[in-house]
Amino acid sequence: MKLKPSLTVIAALALGSASLSSASAQTTIKVASLMPLSGGQSAIGTQARNGVELAVREYQPQFKRLGLTLQFLPFDDQADPATGTAAARKIASDRQVLAVVGALNSGVTIPVSAALAPSRVAMVSSASTANQVTDRGLKNVNRIVARDDAQGPAGANFIATNLKAKKVYVLNDKTAYGEGLANEVEKALKGRGIQVVGNEGTEEKNDFSGIIAKIKLQRPDAIYFGGIYNQVGVFIRQLREAGVTTPLVGGDGLDSQELLKIAGKSAENVYFTTGAAPVEALPAAKTFAATYQKTFKQPAQGFAVYGYDAAKVVLQGILNAAKANGNKAPTRAQVESAVRQGNFKGLLSGQASFNSVGDRKAATLYVMKVGGGQVKLSTTLAVKPGRS
Repeated sequence: MKLKPSLTVIAALALGSASLSSASAQTTIKVASLMPLSGGQSAIGTQARNGVELAVREYQPQFKRLGLTLQFLPFDDQADPATGTAAARKIASDRQVLAVVGALNSGVTIPVSAALAPSRVAMVSSASTANQVTDRGLKNVNRIVARDDAQGPAGANFIATNLKAKKVYVLNDKTAYGEGLANEVEKALKGRGIQVVGNEGTEEKNDFSGIIAKIKLQRPDAIYFGGIYNQVGVFIRQLREAGVTTPLVGGDGLDSQELLKIAGKSAENVYFTTGAAPVEALPAAKTFAATYQKTFKQPAQGFAVYGYDAAKVVLQGILNAAKANGNKAPTRAQVESAVRQGNFKGLLSGQASFNSVGDRKAATLYVMKVGGGQVKLSTTLAVKPGRS
């Protein structure tokens, strides 16, 4: 015998079905990051990724008030263009991902941004300085750091003015980042009448004896190395062990406490330019530093601030786009436009806005001095890092 369900049962089932439907229809927005989380550059990549996570946690309540669930998806690009591009394809296929913080390395950012451009996925790089990152005019690409043609000349000016060098040996790590910086430094040095006695690229990671021998013959007043801490740290140690005390200058790829560990006591008379002031230098960063230490059980460094600031630009852009869209999840195109048009105030990277190609219109660079087992502020430089 068939029993007819009562109206009460039918209503209850309908209510339950509606509740399940509502739960499944909860709008989720995702923000991805692309950083080297494994391999030789994992120290700075992890710092940047952690900075992004803290920014996401801060913004989640604001998204929740709009009925939006904000999620964070960190990807490991291993500082490798092919790995980064593979991750970009995954990001593009997930329609809930509206923007990316990264990549860290210029050599990864360039192909990844091209891969994401057709899908209109906005990117804000926290550390890619190569001119080509924005010179291609892609609408989805932005960055909070100064370009090579700003950071390079700043390093060259420091070498000429502060170190008073007349002869400089220039090195690079054969990446888009390192080559870009080294070439801009060479150009600026020659423009000031300073002799560049050598300019070479090297992928060597372990034995720099051949290069050091050439440096000894040339006897430069300063060395510039466009590269990353894991390679340059080994070079510095071997350079000092060979009795060469010449000042060494680099870019923000040296901005890691790992440099001190790798180079050890040899990390003396070393300088680097960076867009992030030391965390302890500004009162506004105290809360961030304390939260970072409590959350990740390690002190925050420059790349953590870079990641945090870049993430805030992305998150505020998405939030602005959502509000303009009637407090609903925006499209990727709307986010792309909102990020490019926004004004932002970074924790340590200052107040800024983007120009027509995604470069910041103005910024401050800091020259840091490494010595005595510490990294301290040497001088501050104001620059215009973007072309119009």
